[in-house]
Amino acid sequence: MNKTLEKGLEEKKEKNNKFQWFVMVIIIPVLFAIAITLIVLTFAGVNVFEKGKQIGENIPIISGMIHKDSKTTIKEYESKMTNLEAVIKDKEAQIDQLSNKIETQADEKDKLLLEQERLQQEIGELKQIQDDNKKAFKEIVHTYETMSPKSAAPIILKMKDDEAVHILSQISNESLAQILEQMPPENAAKYTEKLSAIQTN
Repeated sequence: MNKTLEKGLEEKKEKNNKFQWFVMVIIIPVLFAIAITLIVLTFAGVNVFEKGKQIGENIPIISGMIHKDSKTTIKEYESKMTNLEAVIKDKEAQIDQLSNKIETQADEKDKLLLEQERLQQEIGELKQIQDDNKKAFKEIVHTYETMSPKSAAPIILKMKDDEAVHILSQISNESLAQILEQMPPENAAKYTEKLSAIQTN
C-alpha cells in the first residue's frame, strides 16, 4: 500500500514538474516577450491596438466579427443622428413659426392700441365740439329770449324751418308765445305744428 501511495505521489510530482516546466520554459518567456514587444512598439510610436485591429481585419473569421459590429454600430449611430437632426430642424421650424406669430400679434396689438388712442382722442374732440356747440346754442337761445319779440320774429322767419324750430323748441314758453304773436298767422301756425310734432315724438 505504501508503494502504491509512493507511486501516486511520484506521478503527481512528475505531472507537476512537467506543468511547471511548461509554464517556466514556454508561457512565461512568451508573455515576457509579448510585454517587451508592446513596450518597445509603444515607445516607437506605434498604436498597438490599432495595428491589432488591422491585423484582425485581415484574418477571415475575426474580420467578419469586427466589420459586422463596427458597421452595425456606425449605421445605428448615423440613423440616430439623422433622426435627431430631423427632430432638431422640426423644433427650430416650430420655434421660428411661434416667434413670427408672437411678433405679428405684438405688431397687431400695437396697431390696435394706436387706433384705440386715436379714436379716444377723436371722441374727446367731438365731445368738446359738442359741448361747445351746446354752449353756443344755449347762448343763441338766451339771446333770442332777451331780444324783444318784435325783433326776434323777423329774424326767425328768415331762417330755414329746421333751424327755426330747433331754436323755438328751446325758448321758454313765455318768450315763445310773444315771438309767435309777432309772426304772420300762417307762419305761427306752421311753427306751432312742427313744435307739437317734436313734443309728441
